[in-house]
Amino acid sequence: MDVLYFAWVRERIGQPKDTVDTGAATVRELVQELRAREPRYEAAFADLDALRVAVDQELADFDTPLSGVREVAFFPPMTGG
Repeated sequence: MDVLYFAWVRERIGQPKDTVDTGAATVRELVQELRAREPRYEAAFADLDALRVAVDQELADFDTPLSGVREVAFFPPMTGG
């Protein structure tokens, strides 16, 4: 599965994308796996309230199942006018 990072999430992790082989059942479990990788991931995912997630390019929540998913993207909340 591809995991994409945008804005400050990408800056903290230091790359725009990972390809992961995961046993996670939900987005939340995927985040736990990523946080365990190394400190830069821990920093990027320290506050889930400051993040939004899209699963296969659809806005989702952290309890969304990952079965059959090809892409997960993490980004800060969007603002604008």
